[in-house]
Amino acid sequence: MRLVFLDTKTMGTIPNMNLLEQFGEVTYYSTTRPEQTSARIKDADIVITNKVILDSATIAEAKYLKLICVAATGTNNVDKAAAAELGIPVKNAVDYSSNSVAQGTFSLLLHLLINIPYYDKYVKQGSYSQSDIFTHFGKPFWELAGKRFGIIGLGAIGRRVAKIADAFGSEVVYYSASGRNVQPGYTRLELEEFLKTSDIVSIHAPLNEYTSNLINYDRLRLMKKSAILINAGRGGIIREADLARAIDEEIISGAGIDVFEKEPIHEQSPLLHIKNKDRIVLTPHVTWASVEARTCLMKKVINNIQEFLNENKVAQEAR
Repeated sequence: MRLVFLDTKTMGTIPNMNLLEQFGEVTYYSTTRPEQTSARIKDADIVITNKVILDSATIAEAKYLKLICVAATGTNNVDKAAAAELGIPVKNAVDYSSNSVAQGTFSLLLHLLINIPYYDKYVKQGSYSQSDIFTHFGKPFWELAGKRFGIIGLGAIGRRVAKIADAFGSEVVYYSASGRNVQPGYTRLELEEFLKTSDIVSIHAPLNEYTSNLINYDRLRLMKKSAILINAGRGGIIREADLARAIDEEIISGAGIDVFEKEPIHEQSPLLHIKNKDRIVLTPHVTWASVEARTCLMKKVINNIQEFLNENKVAQEAR
């Protein structure tokens, strides 16, 4: 059995990747460019990809291919219809990063809300030493307790965020972009009321026909001037040029963004050229990526391969 992992760099260093070798000969590639993909998988029985695109032509050229494993939840990088025509299953991994993303969400939020870097600098640069009182009120902040915490996308990650918000004493509400999601225990609001009344808007939804450019300038203008916007869902849900404008016009208080329309972020992205830089915090699509989450993801990939082999009794002998 020959296995190929096309983009191991997207997984970082984790303790269980070598367990793939129980299934046969494994070839690891740190990254794979589009023009390299066909040659690298042409003799593979199983291909593992995180973000490398497997289109119909590439899949058709892989004559031995029996299984495609996506080391992620989203499978938009694989032509699933083409794979299905050839009888090649496509297996993804789900619910491996809920704790990590929730933790990252509150890291972004609390960074903006309390402005720890400002207070840290105030102390380390000696200003506190010169103070005539025991405290400092240079950057006022408010508590999460009693505030309305709005969530877009109340799936596994959104529900984890909701529980933490509950623990802070926030009132959790949510908006269902499809209009079909019902979550007992939480109040669902229509979009206008949701945006107008939420003190925090935290996005944990997939990018689809319901959410693409959902948050634009007109909708940002509906939000409270004191509101904070967090996106740990998908880039493209927020129109970045509109957000940059809203931040500079002080339409909202601030934003924490972990995902972008183009990844890596384009150097000309308007988010990198905001004048009020202290009102926005940007992280490189990393909230998902705790060591535990990445290890769990690899475990799910390995389980998918084992289940496939068990179900199909695929011979693992060398060709």
